[in-house]
Amino acid sequence: MRAIKSIFDFYLHGSIHVAMAVLALVLMTNHMFQNPFDYAMAGFAFFGTIFGYNFVKYESLFRLKKPGRKQLQAILGISLLSMLASAFCFLALHRNTQITAVIFFGLTFLYTVPVFSNTKNIRNWSGVKIYMVAFCWAGVTTLLPLIEAGTTIISDVILKFGQRFLLVIILILIFEIIDLKNDDPTLMTVPQKIGVRKTKMLGLFLLLPFYVLEFLKSTVDITQLWINIVLVIVTALFTIFATPERSKYYTSFWVESIPVFWLLLVWLFS
Repeated sequence: MRAIKSIFDFYLHGSIHVAMAVLALVLMTNHMFQNPFDYAMAGFAFFGTIFGYNFVKYESLFRLKKPGRKQLQAILGISLLSMLASAFCFLALHRNTQITAVIFFGLTFLYTVPVFSNTKNIRNWSGVKIYMVAFCWAGVTTLLPLIEAGTTIISDVILKFGQRFLLVIILILIFEIIDLKNDDPTLMTVPQKIGVRKTKMLGLFLLLPFYVLEFLKSTVDITQLWINIVLVIVTALFTIFATPERSKYYTSFWVESIPVFWLLLVWLFS
């Protein structure tokens, strides 16, 4: 059991699970716009997420040469392999996709590394984190695959970007509720500013425009409307039952599984 737990923790802490969530959203975008599967785009999103997230989480440890435990050394190893794999996939992408990807990587770099002062990065700026993360997720999982497929930026693309942006914000609010006890007060997260109850109400409220945006598409898919109802209910339940006393697995596994669950519903009923 201890070995299984170690493997599972490595799967979570090594950002493999969150990479699965990003990949699921990329595949959702391909499905919604009827674009074929693209190995280079899928590989770049998956491996780039592993490298990017581990860079954000462990950059300071590795920069200060304090890798510590064996698990961190293994995470360093998979991060380096993912960096090479994502670079290989990056070279196979079209030029416009590469330029857009570099922009999002630049935002990730600024989010992590203290380039403006000796102590602070964008991640430490009060209230900025939630929008930065949501913007990057929406961009990587919506704009990149569509640019790579040559899809024209039309109203449906903008709607899907907005819908994805809202979903990620809702999921981040759940994370911030769970992390309330451990977050630095200077971060000024939403629960720190307005409290847990109002944060939950905000998350539940944002599910409404998330769902309504589906009706504004040029072609409304009835099956997708029903699938999205299920998604809204599941997300609402995770929001309602989120508390600072919950285990980290509540978010790091279950909440981050919501995009994968969404994709499975689409594959099952479409």
